Amino acid sequence: MATATKTYEYAVRDAGGQLVTGTLDAASEAALVARLKGMGYAPVSLQEKGGGTGLNREITLPGGDRVSLKDLAVMSRQFATMVGAGLSLVRSLAILAEQTQSKGLQKALAEVRGRVETGASLSDSLAAHPRVFPPLMTNMVRAGEVGGFLDKVLLQVAETFEAEVKLTAKIKSAMTYPVVVFVMAILATAGMLIFIVPVFAGMFSDLGGELPLPTQVLVVLSDVLRVGAPFLVVLAVAGAVAWGRVRHREEVRAVVDPLKLRLPVFGTLFRKVAISRFTRNLGTMVTCGVPILQSLEIVGATAGNVVIQRATEDVQESVRQGQSMTAPLSRHPVFPPMVVQMLSVGEDTGAIDAMLHKISEFYDQEVESTTEALTALIEPLMIAVLGSVIGAMIIALYMPIFSVFELIE
Repeated sequence: MATATKTYEYAVRDAGGQLVTGTLDAASEAALVARLKGMGYAPVSLQEKGGGTGLNREITLPGGDRVSLKDLAVMSRQFATMVGAGLSLVRSLAILAEQTQSKGLQKALAEVRGRVETGASLSDSLAAHPRVFPPLMTNMVRAGEVGGFLDKVLLQVAETFEAEVKLTAKIKSAMTYPVVVFVMAILATAGMLIFIVPVFAGMFSDLGGELPLPTQVLVVLSDVLRVGAPFLVVLAVAGAVAWGRVRHREEVRAVVDPLKLRLPVFGTLFRKVAISRFTRNLGTMVTCGVPILQSLEIVGATAGNVVIQRATEDVQESVRQGQSMTAPLSRHPVFPPMVVQMLSVGEDTGAIDAMLHKISEFYDQEVESTTEALTALIEPLMIAVLGSVIGAMIIALYMPIFSVFELIE
């Protein structure tokens, strides 16, 4: 029967008298003290982690320990600077854990440091936290450890994550305006149907007479919405929760991802983003010395689109059989001919990593120009849609007023 372990927070003095803090798992305090002494530390204090109750327990909000890509980018750049300056991994991890603002990253770094102190490699320690440190980072760090250029690899990781954050910010900026206008249109329409239309409907019924067809439709919609509004809200919340749980499943992605690339306005943008992410991640891993088959497997899983992932699997099979990378890509329409030809030249010249970075830079610029064009196109369209919806409702409400005098007579 396995012995139950607990997590302890400890403070110790190292051989130089410096105070060192961290967390470790142990069966008891005595076992932890023996372990710390065996590592050459003098224990100062021990405390079981998460033992607080009532008002002493730390409150964690949902999503409060989430680690963003920006947090990882900042951490990687700082880590590279400290490693390049000659600081030990344990000391560097301790500093990073103290100064990071992310609670989730702070906890993960403390546990990584504990593993490194016991003799585990940095890459294996990072791999123990796949929800915090993505496989892309873990494998690049492993290649840097083997090649002896960990600081350069960490800089590459930071630059890759920073580029991804910048790319994501561009997409969000392009989507923010239409989403806000769309939500405002829904709220304005719902408000008029729930609060304004019933007032007009009561006035029209008092006057008598037959309402115009557009006004009748508006009154019916108002009655339906007033009765069904709570059910619609519950249905919307339930749908959002259900979608958040199933959207990453393979069978759902197999249907949704190809549709995203076929959208009339945003499909081109999604394809450029996917190609940029694919080429950047693959180029970075190849530059850092990660084996090509392992790089393709990781890049396919992190591409964010099942269409790119399937193409990557075909490339893996081709490389495994000793053939070229570019032949399978030409069979997938998601990759434009320019990308295939540039990769072919990169294979022939032995500069596949440099060519991948050039393609990524090109598509980053394409994403930026596409988002600017979409924003310029969508703004007047959304204003026209919002004005048309509200204007049509006002006209439908005021149509009966034209015959009010006839009804009074």
